Amino acid sequence: MAASKTAQDQAPEDGDPISAAEAEHLFAPLATAPALVLAVSGGPDSMALMWLAARWCGARADGPRLVVVTVDHGLRPEARREAQMVKQIARQLGLAHRTLRWRDEKPAAGLPEAARRARYRLLAAAAHRAGASHVVTAHTRDDQAETVLMRLLRGSGIVGLAAMAAVSERDGMLLARPLLALPKARLVATLRSAGVVFADDPTNRDLAYTRPRLRALMPALAVEGGDARTLATLAARLGRANAAIELMVDDAEKDLALLAAGSRAVRPDHGQMFEPRAFVALPAEIRLRLLMRAINRVGTEGPVELGKAEALLDRLDRTLAGTGGGGTSTPGRLKQTLAGALVSTTRDAIRITPAPPRRPRGTSGGR
Repeated sequence: MAASKTAQDQAPEDGDPISAAEAEHLFAPLATAPALVLAVSGGPDSMALMWLAARWCGARADGPRLVVVTVDHGLRPEARREAQMVKQIARQLGLAHRTLRWRDEKPAAGLPEAARRARYRLLAAAAHRAGASHVVTAHTRDDQAETVLMRLLRGSGIVGLAAMAAVSERDGMLLARPLLALPKARLVATLRSAGVVFADDPTNRDLAYTRPRLRALMPALAVEGGDARTLATLAARLGRANAAIELMVDDAEKDLALLAAGSRAVRPDHGQMFEPRAFVALPAEIRLRLLMRAINRVGTEGPVELGKAEALLDRLDRTLAGTGGGGTSTPGRLKQTLAGALVSTTRDAIRITPAPPRRPRGTSGGR
């Protein structure tokens, strides 16, 4: 008990700067990377990421090559000046720097999401050019908590509520978030202790956008016990549960593949087939994920939406139970397209194949 108390007493407070020893632990999984792209906007989180990474890498004899990339979305006049500030400090730290600009036409609606997609697309291209294995971002525990709230309000499932992972894949690159378990306050304290300046983006407080509105609610939620630490813990627990479920889906997929191995109903390069009785015997969450995997594998219209996949699974279950074909006691037939895939059933098979091309509007099938 005494040892536990001593360890707790020595644990950093939320307002303490990040030590060199902590940084070594945080960046250790990236130590063997040939190069890393650091996504640095000029705000406190990303400036702390750059300073910590430079100190960590500088203390190593064989550390990765660091390339700092700033994305200017062209949405604020201050952005160009902030990019110059990042460039200047990056050079002081001995790091290469590039500014990339989002030059596409800006949408009238959904601007934050469009900007986010553009940012990751540009970062992925920069990583490819630099020979980097990862793009490193400065997401913190506060960001994780806000993401959980956003996805909760959108009705996300387990995958969505698990929020951000320490390492994930996006746009053909690996995205690393070494600071995900740390509160933003510690990053700000680190910069102040080191005398490093940072920019203030007023859009982070603009209540016209969802994330700032949720950020403004956090103090009231914390009073009720829903602080950033609790929400991030929830995400971690759901991430653990999701990993376990994915292993179960892997096993179920292998078993179903063995059952279908002798069938010529679907060519391996043209789709997937499930044996109906084995499929319906699986738990609903496993069936749902198998269906989504198959659709995403052969579909041509991007990832399938969770709600639409749930509706299709419900119809598929009713069809296989004999209620989808007009209320008969024998299994009915289903034929439905979703996300560019065609899901169809017979008495002996559930088939997921690429959907036929859509007919251009205004054409007629003729006779």
